[in-house]
Amino acid sequence: MGTMGLALPWKARIASVPRQRETRVEPSEHYAGGPNPAVVNAITEDAALAAGCRAGDLQTYERLYSMHGARMRNLARNLLGNLGDAEDAVQETFLKVQRSIASFRGQSSFVTWTYRILINTCYDARRSRLRKKEVANDDSGETPLPEPRAPGAHPSLRMALERALATLTKHQRDVFLLYEVEGFRHAEIAGMLEITETASKNTLFQAKKNLRLILEPPRSNAGDSR
Repeated sequence: MGTMGLALPWKARIASVPRQRETRVEPSEHYAGGPNPAVVNAITEDAALAAGCRAGDLQTYERLYSMHGARMRNLARNLLGNLGDAEDAVQETFLKVQRSIASFRGQSSFVTWTYRILINTCYDARRSRLRKKEVANDDSGETPLPEPRAPGAHPSLRMALERALATLTKHQRDVFLLYEVEGFRHAEIAGMLEITETASKNTLFQAKKNLRLILEPPRSNAGDSR
């Protein structure tokens, strides 16, 4: 499976079937008075991915990776802070999908279910890393510096953004990253985090509000100069 860059332990059990090129899902589910063709095609593609993975078809897993691997890696990098951990999380996610595909019941889209596994894998990795850092800090007395995720940005701006994001709750930060950085819609975020769309919107609103309080310079009071 060299094209994927992953060493995944499954084998093809059925012959692959050529499928149509994927189509981006538009927010509206209706088009010119009828079902939106993009939505219909995406639902069909999602069902085909679920069926192929359930059947153990290696080429379906490869297709899932080719369609979503890069985005999954970017998301994991934003959640974990470095590329090495992100690649490990993506590989572990595909292993978990392969092991637990029988438990998929179609209550959300198959792709959303896959991203939910990725996010939970990243949560587990963060908890494990935190425990290891606590042990290391007890031994050395030193606090490791966080790895910057935007090396091209101005150092002072990057540090300000890192500090601001660090003040958010984990939930606020994750919703902010999923929506503003990764470009997921609230319906998708709701499925990944197992919350309602309203909760996703409210969390994003609160996250932005908190970031503005930290990043925006204080407004001068005109009355103070008189």
